[in-house]
Amino acid sequence: MIPRPPTSDADLPRFLADLDVPGIVDVHTHFLPERVLRKVWAYFDAASVHYGRAWPITYRLPEDERIAVLAKLGVIGYAPLVYPHKPDMARWLTEWVTEFAARTPPAVPTATLFPEPDVTDYLCAAVEAGARLVKVHVQVGAFDPRDELLRPAWGLLAEARVPAMVHCGHGPIPGPHTGLDVFAEVLAEHPQLPVVLAHAGMPEFEAALDLVRRFPRVYLDTTMVGTAFSEEFAPLPADWPARIADVPDRIVFGSDYPNIPYQYAEQVAAVAGWAERDERLGAPWLRAVLHDNPKALLDLG
Repeated sequence: MIPRPPTSDADLPRFLADLDVPGIVDVHTHFLPERVLRKVWAYFDAASVHYGRAWPITYRLPEDERIAVLAKLGVIGYAPLVYPHKPDMARWLTEWVTEFAARTPPAVPTATLFPEPDVTDYLCAAVEAGARLVKVHVQVGAFDPRDELLRPAWGLLAEARVPAMVHCGHGPIPGPHTGLDVFAEVLAEHPQLPVVLAHAGMPEFEAALDLVRRFPRVYLDTTMVGTAFSEEFAPLPADWPARIADVPDRIVFGSDYPNIPYQYAEQVAAVAGWAERDERLGAPWLRAVLHDNPKALLDLG
């Protein structure tokens, strides 16, 4: 039986206890150098211009407070993601987030990349240093994931079995190289590449599920999916719970914390709603999505 979904952040620890889950493992959070984060927040402050709607940041807090909030919510492990928007950023962002993870025990080491001549060098160093997930933001970076400069990087990750968290869907707005069909060409060349399709490929949910079924190491994360905010511009198919019931181990929890325009608990409640709507899901599946699947993906033991 699924416990009553959380109604607020304050109610989330109660829900996790009732569900009998050790805590949440979140594969999609963002921690960035302060000067970069200020620019990201400034972009969201102008969301009415960029996206045609407001996007208030719920957790606009100093770094130490943002870390403390996750602990209070019951998040026991998370991937802090960084991403560049131009060349010559990915290396130092990767170095920064490696250091962040080292001083923040619940965080796991991550990395990022950009199509540039030294991408394999710094990515290899990050993998050797223990990176558990590599953020690839096709939309923000405005680069083609099929770029020749990235071919060795994809091969490196496939061989090392380090997953890439790839934002390649058209949501919230299309980029010059977004689209699940574009990234499908990367997967066709590297079929063993572990990939998490950020935001479940939003809004191309059906295409994202097709890639999950075609390739053995493709996952979907729940980030912003099914929340009231996202349903206004990228509604899920009405039969979404039925569609994901046959790939139960390929769905992992993600939130986009802290850059979300609602409380963290709303994402958890959305996923709990899916579990309630299909008898093949239920409490065991919900525990797996919130904890077991992302724990395994990030190799947390």
